[in-house]
Amino acid sequence: MILLDSPTAESHSLAEDVQGILIGATLVALGMQFLRASELFTGQIAGLSLIISYPTGWPFGAIFFLLNLPFYWLAIKQLGWRFTIKNFCAVALMSSLVEVMPYVLKINPVHPAIGATLFGILAGIGLLSLFRHGATLGGVGIVALWLQDKNGFKAGNTQLLFDFCVFTLSLFLFPWTTVAWSLMGAMILNMIITINHRRDRYIARS
Repeated sequence: MILLDSPTAESHSLAEDVQGILIGATLVALGMQFLRASELFTGQIAGLSLIISYPTGWPFGAIFFLLNLPFYWLAIKQLGWRFTIKNFCAVALMSSLVEVMPYVLKINPVHPAIGATLFGILAGIGLLSLFRHGATLGGVGIVALWLQDKNGFKAGNTQLLFDFCVFTLSLFLFPWTTVAWSLMGAMILNMIITINHRRDRYIARS
């Protein structure tokens, strides 16, 4: 059996996990700033949170945190408490950083091509860092890693399927050009994960 939080010799130390999760959450939060600067959105739970926050004005961080809560049941039952705690910390950290960054980092409006590309690269690398240290940003990431652990179905492909549903919904809410640029960013993100996140490299065997 393959476990995300298997206590083997290949496991990271607490200090290594802390820095990995901190770096991953920070990179994703930074990517979200470029996404906002270009008025785009993304897939997964983060995308749903942005879609809700734009018309309502509600804080993205709070929406993102709340939408992730139901997925913790699956994380506890299927992936263990260690993974769940790491996941909770990563979600809480990213949610907080997204709201704090605009006060210390001002990004002028950028072309959607630049915003989508920088978001995809930053968020993709950030998620890889989280995955490497046994964490995700909740939601679909939990389901994706569970399926990869259980059936070998690549995490990036699971996220692409969910993103397809999110972007189909967005066609009824946003101009098609906004949807197209946003889709490009999500594709870059998922391409990075699909190519670089392999169960034989990054998931410890028990």
